[in-house]
Amino acid sequence: MNRMKYSILASGSTGNALYVETGRIRVLVDAGLSGKRLEKLLTSIGVEPSSLHAVLVTHEHSDHIKGLGVFARRYRLPVYMNETTWAALPSGVGGIPIEQQHVFPTLSTLDLEDLTVESFPVSHDAAEPMGFCFHHEGSRLGLVTDTGYINPRIAEKVAGCDALILEANHDVNMLRMGTYPWNVKRRILSDVGHLSNEDAGEALLTFLRGNGEDVFLAHLSQDNNLTDLAHLTVKGILQEQGLDVGRDVRLRGTQPDRPTPLLPLERKRQPF
Repeated sequence: MNRMKYSILASGSTGNALYVETGRIRVLVDAGLSGKRLEKLLTSIGVEPSSLHAVLVTHEHSDHIKGLGVFARRYRLPVYMNETTWAALPSGVGGIPIEQQHVFPTLSTLDLEDLTVESFPVSHDAAEPMGFCFHHEGSRLGLVTDTGYINPRIAEKVAGCDALILEANHDVNMLRMGTYPWNVKRRILSDVGHLSNEDAGEALLTFLRGNGEDVFLAHLSQDNNLTDLAHLTVKGILQEQGLDVGRDVRLRGTQPDRPTPLLPLERKRQPF
């Protein structure tokens, strides 16, 4: 059996990109770094950029599409996003040939060879932002970042994922005491902003099944968060509800400037 494999190439306000492969398809999810940087990150995990088959886009903010135009044109890649996001792309992306433009509506599924991608709406101050759930031979990988809160529909979509990339953007106290202008702080704290560490922990309690899922805390702010603080906060919330962190759930980290290893997605044990 060919397992799905994945690597979080970069995660944070300076740029975001995820790589997913199966035995028959290789896709890039978001391209929030320069084309040259994306090439180096892919090469560092043993993936030739020219071997990619497609790019999927969650939303049009620069930390998710910075290298999209260059990368798509250079490798002649099909690009998938919803129609509203296509219309909202900034001019700096440059032209993407019409034959490479594909509409992937929110709340639909996209079949790419042996990989099925399910899209769903998230709450962020973008045109029509989406999260994704990747399905392959019974295993599931979820991606939920850039959302101000987790509603029941998001929770339903990602419940049962074997691995989940979940935003833990900021520590509320660090943000409030930090140097950001108040209007920026208010945006981040709003329902169309970003999940805090506490939000991430509380959200996990609504859909985590305790099957040994891998949860990657992602999109951490370099100004308003610390890796250890994010993990300690989320871990504390889960442990208060009786979850064994390390057995029932495994918390993992992401970095803004280097990728995770290329990891096989393993189907998790079922609860007794």
